[in-house]
Amino acid sequence: MLARLAALGLRHPRRVVWGALLVFVLAAAFGGPAAGVLERDRDFEAPDSESWNARVALERATGTATQPGVLALVEAPRGSDRVHEVARRLRADRDVASVVSPPAHGETPLAGRDPDGRRSSLVLATLRADADRIAAVERLEHAFSGAKDVDLGGPDVAIVQVNRQAAEDLASNELLAFPLLAILTFLVFRGVAAFLPLAVGVLAVLLTFALLRILNLAYDLSPFCLNLVIAAGLGLAIDYSLFLVSRFREELGAGLDVPDAVRRTMATAGRTVVFSALTVASAIACLYAFPVPFLQSMAIGGALVSVVAGAVALTLLPALFVLLGARLGRVRPGPVREGRWYRIAHASMRRPLLATLATAAVVLLIASPALRTEWAGVDASVLPESKSARVVDDRIAQRFPALDGTDATVVVRAPDDAGIGLILYANRIRALPQVERVDAPRRVGPGLWRMDAHLRGSMIAPATLDTVRQIRAVPSDHPVQVGGGAAALQDQRAAVSDRLPIAILLLAASTLIILWLMTGSVVLPVKALIMNLLTTAAATGALVWVFQDGRSTGLLDYRSQGGIEQTDFLVMVAVVFGLSTDYGVFLLTRIKEARDAHPELGDKEAVAVGIQRTGGIVTAAAILLAVALGAFLLSSVVFLQELGGGAAFAVLLDALIIRTFLVPSLMALLGARNWWSPAPLRRLHARIGISEGGPAPGRGG
Repeated sequence: MLARLAALGLRHPRRVVWGALLVFVLAAAFGGPAAGVLERDRDFEAPDSESWNARVALERATGTATQPGVLALVEAPRGSDRVHEVARRLRADRDVASVVSPPAHGETPLAGRDPDGRRSSLVLATLRADADRIAAVERLEHAFSGAKDVDLGGPDVAIVQVNRQAAEDLASNELLAFPLLAILTFLVFRGVAAFLPLAVGVLAVLLTFALLRILNLAYDLSPFCLNLVIAAGLGLAIDYSLFLVSRFREELGAGLDVPDAVRRTMATAGRTVVFSALTVASAIACLYAFPVPFLQSMAIGGALVSVVAGAVALTLLPALFVLLGARLGRVRPGPVREGRWYRIAHASMRRPLLATLATAAVVLLIASPALRTEWAGVDASVLPESKSARVVDDRIAQRFPALDGTDATVVVRAPDDAGIGLILYANRIRALPQVERVDAPRRVGPGLWRMDAHLRGSMIAPATLDTVRQIRAVPSDHPVQVGGGAAALQDQRAAVSDRLPIAILLLAASTLIILWLMTGSVVLPVKALIMNLLTTAAATGALVWVFQDGRSTGLLDYRSQGGIEQTDFLVMVAVVFGLSTDYGVFLLTRIKEARDAHPELGDKEAVAVGIQRTGGIVTAAAILLAVALGAFLLSSVVFLQELGGGAAFAVLLDALIIRTFLVPSLMALLGARNWWSPAPLRRLHARIGISEGGPAPGRGG
């Protein structure tokens, strides 16, 4: 395959470039609007879970949503003309099934008062079960857009505003990151070569957007996957371009002409790019094992852009190498056994046990906050304070204490005359510590009853989730299903926990197999897996320290939700594993190449030479990738900040600490045992014939 791609670039370079321009135009036209097309609803819920089935049962029986999804906070006292006008406007929408406003007199939780005595009211709107929640919320927001005394909130408004904020951040943050990436790539590549990685990155992102639009016709995708596609697509394209351009320059500097340099580059660095793309794609694809649409969408988007970025780099760059030739620059090969990275490697290998223990201690110290990790979820608290859903959520806590909590919806399948028994069941639920009240059971359909338990604390609070578990454990004479926001979050976590062993097995297996294919060793893949775990643990510790604890940098304020959002944490883990293995592939293949080409050097010298040849490239690639991922830190949505910040930190830690100090010291400790493999596996690896060295110039790819 690589030989054919090299031959295509050598024979028809202009056709390849013009073809890439055509693909760019088509992908921009079709894929560009993807942010407005991907609008999957309920992408954080686990389908077919208990809470999901409870909601579906009630919606089928009543034709309405199970809870008020739109809360209008009106800065006017109850019974006023303004409150009545707001209720009338809500009822006028075609997707609103019912509206509840506070009565003019008597006790009601819908009337509030702020500390300075001003009175306010809440008007609750429940949508129809078959309503398009996104379209309905957007119409209602438009209806009240000019009203300064009305703020819209509630779970339906919150999820729409989270999606919208993520889309806005997708554009603004990457627009800020792109010029910085352009400057950094110019500093790294110099001259005309600086345009290559950005061209590959933009084409890879737009082509992936187009492919996702096509996939969205058959499988509804979460819009959040586009954020990952942009960051990972730009970062990986720069990585792959850096690998290929640096090798091409190196081959030109060694005296090869352009055609032979292209062939040699594709046979060596090209092979690395193939395995790097497969590494990242397989790691992120493991997220598909979790039955949560958000994670499955991230798996599809992340895996697809990894493969597309590799394919674009391997197709377009050989043609550009032919057209640009020596204008890309030459790197004269220096002495094999000197240089800054060579000296650092030898310093780590001089006392390998001490270096290993010291480096591991530093990483474990960074990881130590991970021991107190708490999990959060997605609700209005992830939004900036200026968004109306966040405003309503905060003011309910201040002004409406009776509503400051969350509801668990208890669905009971019981005969129509089971009222007395259900009252006794409701009393048992009411006796639980965190339950404030339980509404009387009411029949909502033939053989179907509903009761609502109001729980203290927010939907994502650990105590609230524990109360959901307690409610589900209350004995009942009839089949019971518990739904509501907290129950849905509890079911999401249970679904993740159930599939976690499968995902871990897939992640470990893909890492081990890819590194075995590249090195022929069974020791190096296991060691890489351990180092990936260390990197992930350190990234988790950093997330807890910054986001769970809450930190202010002066420029940016990272507020705490009380925990780390679990689904984005899993995305971060998959991305970190893929990228860590990616850099490991690049480093280990150059070490193996040095060992195979110069057996007289010995194992330590091969390690030092491999690190000298890759140290600068891996560091530059990590910095550029960290900028692309770190753009998420500028997002206004908390869980996107966590994803970008954790992944960027892990990439830098892996490149600057793990690959620089821990890899050489561990390899020095194990010596020749690094390359051990059982005889059957050695024979199988030889039969497969995968190596970094490739054929000699002039004899094909």
